[in-house]
Amino acid sequence: MLRCLIVDDEPMARKLLTDYVEKVPFLTLHAACASPLAALQELSSHPIDLLLLDVQMPELTGLALLKILPRQPLVILTTAYSEYALESYDLDVVDYLLKPITLERFLRAVHKAQARRLLPGNAPVPAVPATPSAVLNQTEPSPFLFVKDGNRLVKIRQADILFVEGLKDYVAIHTRQQRIVSLQRLKTLEQQLPATHFVRIHHSYIVSLEGIDAVFKDKVQIGSRFLPVSESYRKAFRDFIESRLH
Repeated sequence: MLRCLIVDDEPMARKLLTDYVEKVPFLTLHAACASPLAALQELSSHPIDLLLLDVQMPELTGLALLKILPRQPLVILTTAYSEYALESYDLDVVDYLLKPITLERFLRAVHKAQARRLLPGNAPVPAVPATPSAVLNQTEPSPFLFVKDGNRLVKIRQADILFVEGLKDYVAIHTRQQRIVSLQRLKTLEQQLPATHFVRIHHSYIVSLEGIDAVFKDKVQIGSRFLPVSESYRKAFRDFIESRLH
């Protein structure tokens, strides 16, 4: 079970997220706070596994709250504004949800949180925040996937993935070293990949942000390959890229 804390100054947003949390068997709601200051009290005295955090709030923003936490739980940011995406990447959040949040999108995000929680070395977050020196001494495990390739399971480091291609009931995972074909749907694999590093650009393609060499109006270049950006994903992709510009 993931013990959740909702932080949002909007009553309707808190209610919606509360309803969503109650629909997920592996989530349990600890509290729903209307302010970051109230959330600080909860985080300092209770073990919280997952923080559902609004970005723009009075007194203290969600991003400012994360920066003052000596050790943060798993975090899913919720906001109506895409311009905060870039700063959130530096804070190692699990996912970034733009309002209005659908149940389908919420489920994808919390399943990512659950998958990260199950990675080796992710111990439960203590009730009292760790000291800054303890945080500096921590090392994060390298995220990876196991995918079925014929009669074997192949371990793939997420950092090695350049892009993923959907082929009906199969996916072709193009890495820096090889191409692996696995029997699964592209949408299923998308739920396992962190939204901070991978983005859907087409019905048939997910690309790694690290792997992109150039972005054009309707395509991206990854090495010698040019992949199409479809009209339905174009605006979200451009907003995503522009949010990373300095």
